[in-house]
Amino acid sequence: MEDVIKRLANKVYINNEYVPSVGGKNITVVNPATEQIVSSDVAAAGSDDLDKAVAVAEAVFEPGSPWRNMTATQRCHCLWKLAELLNEPENAETIARLESVSFGKPYSTLVKNDIGNAANQFRYFAGWCDKINGDFQNSDQGFTRIVKREPVGVSAAIIAWNGPTVSIAMKAGPCLASGSVMILKPSEKTPLGALFIADLFRQAGFPPGVFQVLPGDGSLGALISSHMRIRKVSFTGSVPVGKKIQEAAAKSNLKRVTLELGGKSPVVICDDANLDNAALWSAMAITLNSGQYCIAGSRVYVQDGIYDAFVEKYLQNIKQMSSRMGDPSDPQTTYGTVADKLQYDRVNGYIAAGKEEADILTGGSLSDKGYFVEPTVFANPKKDAKVYKEEIFGPVAVVKRFHSDDEVIRLANDTEYGLMASVFTTNLGRGARLCNAIEAGTVCLNTSLMISVKAPFGGVKQSGYGSEGGLESVLAYTVVKTIVVKD
Repeated sequence: MEDVIKRLANKVYINNEYVPSVGGKNITVVNPATEQIVSSDVAAAGSDDLDKAVAVAEAVFEPGSPWRNMTATQRCHCLWKLAELLNEPENAETIARLESVSFGKPYSTLVKNDIGNAANQFRYFAGWCDKINGDFQNSDQGFTRIVKREPVGVSAAIIAWNGPTVSIAMKAGPCLASGSVMILKPSEKTPLGALFIADLFRQAGFPPGVFQVLPGDGSLGALISSHMRIRKVSFTGSVPVGKKIQEAAAKSNLKRVTLELGGKSPVVICDDANLDNAALWSAMAITLNSGQYCIAGSRVYVQDGIYDAFVEKYLQNIKQMSSRMGDPSDPQTTYGTVADKLQYDRVNGYIAAGKEEADILTGGSLSDKGYFVEPTVFANPKKDAKVYKEEIFGPVAVVKRFHSDDEVIRLANDTEYGLMASVFTTNLGRGARLCNAIEAGTVCLNTSLMISVKAPFGGVKQSGYGSEGGLESVLAYTVVKTIVVKD
């Protein structure tokens, strides 16, 4: 892995090549488990790098270019080949190692879940390449109309650090299936895996310039959002940054924007729920990836009659799921760190505040070395407690009682977010009513965390807009053209 890191030093990926960045700045990547530097030589791309990448992307999108001349079937084959390359053991191990040392997710989880998930997403989007259909309107008053969808063109993706490989697939898959081209900015916390993956696109047969990677900090994201020749940007991250991207897009060239932002997901446990199932999924919803998911189930509402029985099972599951906390590079580890010191301090700040605002049921201790945060659960929060109202992005949950369905609907919707929710009940009619009433882009019934590439995933309210997954995500990288033909 050290050889790979050295090969990626000071490089950006433009035109199917690793080339030196002309920005002259660097990013330092730190292992959150050991607090040691992984690399201090990751390029921080600047405006000149971005302009170069955009020029290359524009050229490859020109009519008559190798990319524009590719058939839909050929694009499909490239995406399928990319999936195969991701799953090759040597590549999968390298990606997992690079990501594990960058943000502390267990190597075993990355190998077993993330890499295969990303590969499956590329396969799924490969299937859409030849199914982007338009419309034909028969002659009416002497005119026939043909409605077609064309690729939007030069697009950019700004991804978060909590699941980089999967995020690349969720954004690049539909973009390339549509025939558009992409410039990717990975998070400054996790640039190494994305840089390594970039060359797999070349090996899969994509022409130069179709997929390019520019590592960088927030200033690069601002440049991308305001660039006059980028036509579409897809962003995953926080609400404040999402608003800045939306504003920059509007003030520049009115580029299209997809925003997948924050969440404070409610989990509703009804008194007729299967408690073993509910406790298992609810615990997973706050411990997976050390709670660093926008869909983490951090507000758990439990009906009166089963409160004590559920909480006991819930805490047991949480302790079991975090029992193998340790070095993320160890294949036996299943619970790793938070991403870095900034995130560690942020989460522990919320825990400290929570001790003043609610009753602590488990967790709350600080680690001696490494940015480890044990799962922490509070109960009986004050109405405006920070741990109850704000997105923490860590393994911190709040449990609260409810009496009736009407009350829990009000509680679940009393938030600025609306990304995901979960409902547990054995009464399907009751479950349907609750799922319909809760304001969220995705509502899970008797399960949680279920995002499928086959279905749209997106938020309402301040959790963003636009969808990733399903046909909707492919169409987001297209524009509609109507051709009117006189009979």
